[in-house]
Amino acid sequence: MNEKDVKEGNVIIKLQDITKSFDGEPVLQGINLEIHDNEFITLLGPSGCGKTTTLRIIGGFETPDSGSIYFDGREISDIPPYKRQVNTVFQRYALFPHLNVFENIAFGLRIKKVPDPQIREKVKQMLILVNLKGFEKRNISTLSGGQQQRVAIARALINEPRVLLLDEPLAALDLKLRKDMQNELKNIQQKTGITFIFVTHDQEEALSMSDTIVVMANGSIQQIGTPEKIYNEPTNAFVADFIGESNIVNGIMIRDYEVSFAKQTFVCEDFGFAPNEPVDVVVRPEDIDIVPVGESMLTGEVTSVTFKGDYYEIIVDIDNFKWMIETTDKVSVGQTIGISIDPNEIQVMKKSEFSGMFGDYSSFSDELDRLSDMTEGAKE
Repeated sequence: MNEKDVKEGNVIIKLQDITKSFDGEPVLQGINLEIHDNEFITLLGPSGCGKTTTLRIIGGFETPDSGSIYFDGREISDIPPYKRQVNTVFQRYALFPHLNVFENIAFGLRIKKVPDPQIREKVKQMLILVNLKGFEKRNISTLSGGQQQRVAIARALINEPRVLLLDEPLAALDLKLRKDMQNELKNIQQKTGITFIFVTHDQEEALSMSDTIVVMANGSIQQIGTPEKIYNEPTNAFVADFIGESNIVNGIMIRDYEVSFAKQTFVCEDFGFAPNEPVDVVVRPEDIDIVPVGESMLTGEVTSVTFKGDYYEIIVDIDNFKWMIETTDKVSVGQTIGISIDPNEIQVMKKSEFSGMFGDYSSFSDELDRLSDMTEGAKE
């Protein structure tokens, strides 16, 4: 369940045993990663996990304390950013306000003293690529956030880098524009064939755009895989909780294909664990079926119902553990319901440092209470 399932292709960048600390605090701890040619790869994780530091090390803006960086098989650890075949688009687009759209995009070619006819032709191509044809003479201050981002991308791509680094470039956009730009970025990557390395803390962005996702926490890589692999077969409780919603419960792997949790024994599709090994069990909320109590594997009382538009999000108390269920069935608070889980919807994971930290949805109400108390205290 922990094998690397990624896009095939030539390895363009390799990070080997990378470590980095700031003021004595470890930020990266033994990062090993291969990035392939023509791949859209996303570094995903919460704030402070090390994803942006990893990106900056690839770009040459930070130097690792130890370890090596290879580009096309050649070590580049000591090569400065401007000599690497890499360009970066930052969260703050850093466009030149005194230059129009054309000159912002052309800036890198001007520095290289490329002839004017060639500059005009290449800027024209970039404007078509990022859907800004006709915007050549526009002032930067008149552009929307999404348009400014496209200018920044065009300016980075016009130098024909082998790799484009994108550090949370969609974070400042509103929800609808962010979703539009997700599609735009993926289309640009596919048209150009350039390797995109994208940093985000947004799970939906990572799932919808990436060929490969690298999930990070506490300065370490937790799992590498396709979006489907990461979502359907998380390697530990952190990955299961961070990527989508999950019910994560303590279990015992009785034997191959048989796991016990919530005081019941279930058939599953996992194997290779020791007999009676303690494990974490994850069941996605959308994979739980509501059935008549007499036909159910588990029963519990509904404690919360939230209408989400095309489904209901319900919380069910089963032996003092709060399960989340996403369903189109309408139920009421206080109702006793039965649930059923198919064997292929049960994922068994090894115990890890994250075991016991996630999965019980009773914690959310406590968390909100604490935040409310803090807010009230700040007002006093």
